[in-house]
Amino acid sequence: MNSPARLKASVCVDAVLENLPTVDAMKLVAECGYPAFEFWKWWDKDLDAINQAREELQLQVAAVCTKFVSLVDPDVRAEYLAGLKESIAAAGQLNCPVLISQVGDARPGVDRAEQRDCMVAGLKEAAPMLEDSGVVLAIEPLNELIDHEGYYLVRSDEAFSIIEEVGSPNVKVTFDIYHQQISEGHVIANLTKNINAIAHFHAAGNPGRHELDRGELHYPSIFAAIADTGYSGHVGLEYWPVNDAAAGLLEVASWIKKV
Repeated sequence: MNSPARLKASVCVDAVLENLPTVDAMKLVAECGYPAFEFWKWWDKDLDAINQAREELQLQVAAVCTKFVSLVDPDVRAEYLAGLKESIAAAGQLNCPVLISQVGDARPGVDRAEQRDCMVAGLKEAAPMLEDSGVVLAIEPLNELIDHEGYYLVRSDEAFSIIEEVGSPNVKVTFDIYHQQISEGHVIANLTKNINAIAHFHAAGNPGRHELDRGELHYPSIFAAIADTGYSGHVGLEYWPVNDAAAGLLEVASWIKKV
C-alpha cells in the first residue's frame, strides 16, 4: 500500500499486534505496506527506540493517547493539564500530530450538564498549549453498551457539540466507527457531515471488535465515503484479530488501494 492516493491508514500495534514487541510490530506494519502506526500509552514505551525504528522503516506515528485523567471532574483538572503537557512533549518527540483523549466516566450523582461544562472549561484551558504546539487533541466517544459501561461521552453528536463550544482548531474528535455503530449507527452520514471536526478515525468489525471483514459494517464503502470528503488524516485500524494478523492487514490494504 504505497502512498494510497485517497486514504491513509495506520495500525494500532497495541491492539492488532499486541503480542509483538513494539519495534517488531512496526516492522510488520511496514512489511504490510502501511505508512503509519499508532499506540496508546507513550509513557510505558522506549520512545528513543521507536524513533530510531520509525526513521529506519520510514513510518509515521499517526496518534498516541494523552494520560488517562478525567475531563469531567474539576478536582483533577490540574492533573489532566499536566499530563497533557507531558503528552504534547512526547508527541513532539515522535513527530506525532494527534493526541487521543478519553474523557473519563460519568460522576454518579452529578448533573450531566455540570460535567459537560467541566469538560468544556478544561478543553478551553488546554487549547492554548495545543495551538502553540500544533498538536491536535481528539476527544473520543466510546460505547457504553459493551465495552465502556459508565463512560461519560458516548455519542459523536455530543462530542461535536462540545468541541464546537470549545472553539479551537486544535481540539477535535476521534470518530471510532466501531463504537459509534454500537452507540448511534448511521456512521457514514454522521462522519461525512462532521468531517471537519474529526482529527482521527478508528476502525474495527462489529460485533466482536475483530477484523474489518467480520460483521455488519462494510468498510470498503465507509473508506470510500471518508476519502470522498477529502479527509487528510489517518484511519487507525484498532481491532483484535481472530485470524493471522498479517493476512488481515494485507486484506485491508488491498481495499484501501481501490478507494
